[in-house]
Amino acid sequence: MISPSNFGNKMTDVRLIVFDALGKEVAALVNEKLSPGSHETEFEGSNIPSGIYFYKIETGSFVETKRMMLLK
Repeated sequence: MISPSNFGNKMTDVRLIVFDALGKEVAALVNEKLSPGSHETEFEGSNIPSGIYFYKIETGSFVETKRMMLLK
């Protein structure tokens, strides 16, 4: 989990990208400098088929990839 105390009060580059099972980028949800804290974004998946997708969040030296399932 990203903790605001890890970054102080500095703005940091944040990227949140969604990929399909073959590694092709499907959507770039966030690609900007953000302040520490909680943030929300929406993923509009109506133009892609149901299936398994992966999302990756990158901020500073933190990188995490998780799996998600899109059902319609």
